[in-house]
Amino acid sequence: MQWLGLIIRFIVSALVLIVVSWLSPGFVVKGGFVGALIAAVVIAVLGYIAEALLGERISPQSRGLVGFITAAVVIYLAQFIIPSMLSVNIVGALIAAFIIGLIDAFVPTALR
Repeated sequence: MQWLGLIIRFIVSALVLIVVSWLSPGFVVKGGFVGALIAAVVIAVLGYIAEALLGERISPQSRGLVGFITAAVVIYLAQFIIPSMLSVNIVGALIAAFIIGLIDAFVPTALR
């Protein structure tokens, strides 16, 4: 059952990234749903690494300013790992982090 939850989490995260790319200037997901799915995995891995290195205080789920900035930095850095799937400028990363935070407040993507 854990694998099913993980798959659903990444599918929802990919859909959120597609919505964010429609709403946010400077944030472009290339490659359709597959590109968004790959971007969701990369962003999740980068977020996990940042949380492991810096502690849970920087987690976007803390909904603080530090978590917001960390989410924007993770989104911005993801484009360098998968440049063929994601294109983000700094303003786009900040707007995307804000929109993802809003969506996460209503439709949580983390397994609880």
